Amino acid sequence: MKYKVLGIVGMICVFFCTIAISAVDDDNHVNRIHQHLTSRQPDAGCDCDGTELCTHLPLVVIDTGGREIPGVPLESSYDSDNEESFTLTSSGESMLSAEISIMDDESRNHHISDTPDVKSQALIRVRGNSSRYFDKKSYLLRFTGEDGTYADHEVMGMPSHYEWALHGPYLDKSLIRNYMWYNIAGEFMDYAPNVRFCEVVIDGEYQGLYVMTETITNGEDCRVNVSKPVDDSNTTGYVLRLDRGSTDQRKNIYNFTYYTYRIGQINDMKIDIKYPKSGSLTKSMADDIEQDLSDFEKALYSFDYDTENYGYQNWIDVQSFVDYFIINEFVCNYDAGSLSTYLYKDIGGKYKMCIWDFNSACDNYTYSVVQPQHFEMQDNVWFYMLCKDEDFTENIIERYRELRKTCLSDEYIDEYIDAAAEYLGPAAERNFRVWGYAFDEDMIQPAERNPRSHEEAIEQMRDFCHERGEWMDEHIEILRQYSHLSKNKKFNH
Repeated sequence: MKYKVLGIVGMICVFFCTIAISAVDDDNHVNRIHQHLTSRQPDAGCDCDGTELCTHLPLVVIDTGGREIPGVPLESSYDSDNEESFTLTSSGESMLSAEISIMDDESRNHHISDTPDVKSQALIRVRGNSSRYFDKKSYLLRFTGEDGTYADHEVMGMPSHYEWALHGPYLDKSLIRNYMWYNIAGEFMDYAPNVRFCEVVIDGEYQGLYVMTETITNGEDCRVNVSKPVDDSNTTGYVLRLDRGSTDQRKNIYNFTYYTYRIGQINDMKIDIKYPKSGSLTKSMADDIEQDLSDFEKALYSFDYDTENYGYQNWIDVQSFVDYFIINEFVCNYDAGSLSTYLYKDIGGKYKMCIWDFNSACDNYTYSVVQPQHFEMQDNVWFYMLCKDEDFTENIIERYRELRKTCLSDEYIDEYIDAAAEYLGPAAERNFRVWGYAFDEDMIQPAERNPRSHEEAIEQMRDFCHERGEWMDEHIEILRQYSHLSKNKKFNH
């Protein structure tokens, strides 16, 4: 009876969530799938004999043949030049060939012995920056065919593609940060990665709860909407990442803000080209992309930055930058604008932003307490100038007020947290039977910030969102100070 009630509640939530989001933007993604509202709920009734793993979530089984997955940091991970070193395969490769089986049948629970709904060869490695150092690893997957070329597969109802990320929540003891905020952002932004909860087994060993995640790259009818390179030309849509740069130097670009030290001062941040991939990226194409971005940045940092003919609005989708500012500011995700920062541009189009990595959001940074009573995004590279424009600031304030009535309201967030946590059910319990010792570690400082149970982690995030929303409701107008003439005389005629 309990699970029948939960199913009814879930359907009611779907109905009201759809109504709420429709009020944000009639042209937006009201059909985005929220797995916890539309998929099979925790079900105690299964016809298995209980001798193997039985889960209502999709199940991912990875067989490496007992070989170690590369990408694990070496003991001396940082040398004197601050370069990271990671393990390779026995043949010196950065990715390992493995077999992937995915059980994902909405009509039943899933078991290791089930016939897979997706089965493929794949390349796999450990992924992430700081998360590589956690006991629970996250992974990059690339499906391949028998000939070794990349092969697209539809995964857990998400559009077909060859590249996926398996995010393993470890620092995030609520387990739901990336799942929740990617989905909420996807309701009002042009694009946010699709995500699905799943459980993972590697070489017969249970690894816990994971989030299967779209990576930020081009795809047919999925991922970011940028065009493939045009044959015999440098014309292409592209995706850029501001982070620590790529180990493939062909993909790193040295744009205007890099040379003017607006970026690059912390951890030698660089912008690298995430798409096109190395195989189709030529030097002349990379040079054109570098120049294109620099032209935008020169316009942004010029005296004409807010003028009709020469200003930044000729280069960017203003709504996308406004929404990116709001979602990251609301959850205090302050890596945004310096690390894990993505923007993309199609042929003949304008720059748009794409969210990524909310692992440390809502006061979950390891060595830094994030008080909810402040603003910070206005100091980040492109927003430093954008927030000097009164129109941009007013757009932020107006849009924030709209979103607080819908998918950033306390009521919506509370219902989302409760429903997502309830949906995980026994999967969360299984996860913490393996990784629960992390509750005894002081992973974040000071020690009293560490939740000591899954329930406490959930309530900690909920309380932060309530406090943050209350403070922003009262103080959102103080953003106007950053665009006031008295503060910006040197930037205006």
